[in-house]
Amino acid sequence: MRGDPTIIAELNGLLAYEMLAADQYFVHAHVYEDMGFFRLYERIKHEQEEELEHAQKLIRRILFLGGTPDLGTRQTPTLAADVPAMFKADLDMEMKVVSELRRVMALAEEKRDYVTRDTLLSLLDDTEEDHVYWLEQQLRLIDAMGIQNYLQSQMDGSVSE
Repeated sequence: MRGDPTIIAELNGLLAYEMLAADQYFVHAHVYEDMGFFRLYERIKHEQEEELEHAQKLIRRILFLGGTPDLGTRQTPTLAADVPAMFKADLDMEMKVVSELRRVMALAEEKRDYVTRDTLLSLLDDTEEDHVYWLEQQLRLIDAMGIQNYLQSQMDGSVSE
């Protein structure tokens, strides 16, 4: 099927964000592991895997529309050295993704590409209801518990090599 070139370009823009998120989560997960915060490592590694699933959906849609996925356009991840700063960097990134998803969904609706819109809606649901919600929750917990208590709660478990 031949899709609208504007939609394909916008999907490639979203793909760049999903790959940015995967890259950022990949590094942050390993920072958490190195710090000994194994619960955070497991959660953020899971988030990275979900971002790659989002990228896969976008790639499949781009291909279906007759486009070429652009994995060469990459943004630089925002990396941080402490847990609250990593959460804030991840939350900022996810909020940008939410904004872009909504914008491209509106364009898809305008162009009557309802399958693309629905595909993006599933990504939006996952981003808002899982990623953003969890990050906001962790920042609230840090405020409520204090950073030391929060970090202590993230140390249980271990990572097998």
